[in-house]
Amino acid sequence: MTASPAQALATAARAVAASKIYGSGDTEVRALDAIDVDFEQGRFTAIMGPSGSGKSTLMHCMAGLDTVTSGQVIIGDTDLTTLSEKDLTLLRRDNVGFVFQAYNLVPTLTAIENITLPMDLAGSAGDTAWIDEVVGATGLTDRVKHRPNELSGGQQQRVAVARALAGRPQIIFADEPTGNVDSNTAGEILGFMRSAVDQMGQTIVMVTHDPVAASYADRVVFLVDGKIVDELADPTPQTIRDHMTRLGA
Repeated sequence: MTASPAQALATAARAVAASKIYGSGDTEVRALDAIDVDFEQGRFTAIMGPSGSGKSTLMHCMAGLDTVTSGQVIIGDTDLTTLSEKDLTLLRRDNVGFVFQAYNLVPTLTAIENITLPMDLAGSAGDTAWIDEVVGATGLTDRVKHRPNELSGGQQQRVAVARALAGRPQIIFADEPTGNVDSNTAGEILGFMRSAVDQMGQTIVMVTHDPVAASYADRVVFLVDGKIVDELADPTPQTIRDHMTRLGA
């Protein structure tokens, strides 16, 4: 389906001249160097680059887990750089979903309790019909009463993805979400993330080093030395590898 011009221009998050600097003088490290980037609503974007390129720093700053030294980071209409720590915490809780390589599940809670935890902490019951749809789509219906130690690694990561989706956030940030699972399970998880974008209208930004994982995205953004140096639309594993080779990654 072809997006209308209004849809094509809708932005879930963006960075404007965003820089992140660690240290000073001779020890200064410019992890992000005046980056300008938009992440469109209802799209799946992968961020790639060699080790130390700034890709994880960019994601952490975009997600409000870290702060930029200068410039702006905007989610929806909210400039994160203007928020107090309390308001930033609330924005992360209510508007941002997270999926990490290490799952980050609470071991004493069941799968469904982990999925609804952010809403429980917010004092919200959530949209039960939507939660049921997410659980069904992730194939977890018969595992919702199991605790993490009773689930496979792939099932635990599906719980983590379901938790990110359950609150219908404006945007989901995923940091190497398939790094701890085998290739078959990785394909299942990435396929579900792809369908969450296509069928549920979700917006996902994923950091990955894997060309196969990145090929599930609509677009790949390449970073080198804290700068965006290239982009690729409609990627395939081979075109991604070609770009990475040209960039020396």
